Amino acid sequence: MAAAKSKTTGKSTRKSSGARRIEGARKQAMETGRNRLLVTGIVLSLAFAAIGVRLVDLTVFQAGGEPRLAQIEPNPEVASGRADIVDRNGILLATSLPTASLFADPSAVLNAQEVADKLITELPELNRQELLGKLKTKSRFVWITRNLTPKQHYKVNRLGLPGLGFQRGERRVYPHGRLAAHALGLTDVDGRGIAGLEQNFDRALRAGNRIQVSLDIRIQSMMRQELAAAVREFRAIGAAGVVLDANSGELVSLVSLPDFDPNEPSSAGPETAFNRVTKGVYEMGSTFKLFTAAMALDSGTVDLNSSYDASQPIKISRFTIRDFHAKNRWLSVPEIIVYSSNIGAAKMAVDVGTKTQRDYLDRFGLLRPAALELPEVGKPLVPKRWRKINTMTIAYGYGIAVSPLQLASGVAVLVNGGRYVPPTVLKTVAGNSSTGKRVLSEETSELMRGLMRLVVTNGTGRKAAAKGYIVGGKTGTTDKLAVRGYRKNATLSSFVGAFPMNAPRYIVLVMVDEPKGNKRTFNYATGGWVAAPAVGRVIQRMASLIGMAPDRQPEPAKVPVKKPMIKASTPPKASPGISKRKTAAAPPPAPITVSRASPSPAPRRNDSAADETLMLQRVRAVLDVRDKKSEADAVGPPEQALATY
Repeated sequence: MAAAKSKTTGKSTRKSSGARRIEGARKQAMETGRNRLLVTGIVLSLAFAAIGVRLVDLTVFQAGGEPRLAQIEPNPEVASGRADIVDRNGILLATSLPTASLFADPSAVLNAQEVADKLITELPELNRQELLGKLKTKSRFVWITRNLTPKQHYKVNRLGLPGLGFQRGERRVYPHGRLAAHALGLTDVDGRGIAGLEQNFDRALRAGNRIQVSLDIRIQSMMRQELAAAVREFRAIGAAGVVLDANSGELVSLVSLPDFDPNEPSSAGPETAFNRVTKGVYEMGSTFKLFTAAMALDSGTVDLNSSYDASQPIKISRFTIRDFHAKNRWLSVPEIIVYSSNIGAAKMAVDVGTKTQRDYLDRFGLLRPAALELPEVGKPLVPKRWRKINTMTIAYGYGIAVSPLQLASGVAVLVNGGRYVPPTVLKTVAGNSSTGKRVLSEETSELMRGLMRLVVTNGTGRKAAAKGYIVGGKTGTTDKLAVRGYRKNATLSSFVGAFPMNAPRYIVLVMVDEPKGNKRTFNYATGGWVAAPAVGRVIQRMASLIGMAPDRQPEPAKVPVKKPMIKASTPPKASPGISKRKTAAAPPPAPITVSRASPSPAPRRNDSAADETLMLQRVRAVLDVRDKKSEADAVGPPEQALATY
């Protein structure tokens, strides 16, 4: 029995220990679960506590911080899209209008043929084959057309076609169309500027900053009308026009023809989009004689009584420089400008010297690109080696090419008291305009105003006269450069003027590209016949518009120049091409009296009656042997020093 009892006790002991092991494992698992729940609860509590602390911090302790930004009222000046461009008087030139663009999800289109037919009914400008191709593509998004009008948007939306949708956007609109196309430029389909002011100020406009330009759209319209009329009458291939404030450098008008409509970007081709005013560079001809005279007077090389022998052409090396309307005698400095003598200008430039000439031209802003707020700015073409022949031809506008804007800006220096003011297409705030850099003395500027006035009253620019206003200026007619030389049947005719000459305010320049003479002009297509009348009409029209009253009771004003000499003693002969200068040997004659009113006085006849006829003759200054072949193919080397007037 003892053995049996012992066995029973052993079994009981084993059962008891097994139960304890099971109970211990279960208890351990329960403890582990409770610990995990406790940790999770603590973590969640800490998280909620942190969130609560942060909320208290934001609502209580930082009440004057970030919430203060929300209390600022929105700025009403900030535009929601691309900002406007306005002219100097606040007239709208460019703005953005809300628009809708049509797109499609081809996978949602039930019947491509039906959708195409219905869309073409409402939008006939769409191409059916292209539209079907878009609707059948595997892409989930395709543009059907951009910038719908409100009426088109309504009609397409009314169709209720599945798979079509609209995206809101903006369309750039130019209310005046072509009128200021080259200045304003245009934008692409995504509203980003790609030319003109739109490109240059793209970031500012997209940020909502309105741009006010210096252009006066009224004067812009006048200039374009006159240029278009000249292009039609003289069958020209293009034209350029500038009105520049001589004192502030503001561009009041900038017109280039042919032009384009920025509302229709497809009309902006290579020829129409080319800005002849700022991008094109040209040999501007006799207008450069003004700079030659100015630098000679300012440097003390000559005075108004100095004169040069223009009785014979200049022969230098294998080149010959002639005068178109040759006087065949000694000419005073005023006569060189009035009669547009190439010989006199060339000799004057030689006396000035190459280094001085280059220095003055640089200070006039003619040897570097204009610092204008447009991306389309041309680089001047200047000689790589500035030799004596270059000095002589540049004196009358050959061998150097500048933009019309640069020419107008340089002429402003001659009349505004001698200060170079960089041109700008932005309106300047009153009192903040640049005073400019001194280039000429005030005395030289006054003399140049007198010489420019004589060109209109007594010289080649008489047709630029405007009734009631004192106009001065200079003509220019140049043969256009070709691949192998100059084209004799293609010219650039220009006139640059300023008014009123007693207190110059504006520079007006007109350039006509390849004009052809007609019966009215006796087949002449020179600057005096083509460009000067256009300048006179622009001045006549704009002067009254800007409130400049005409001088109805003018008093004669003595221009500070001596009457050109009729006869002078001939000095000993010098070798050809050498500058010959002297002061007047004849007794000092009476000063020229110039009236401040129109009509201009009749031209003086210093020589025979044939001299005035010679001023209109289109005589080409080429080498001594003249080519009798067809003028259409007649060319010569660039250094042939063709004459200009």
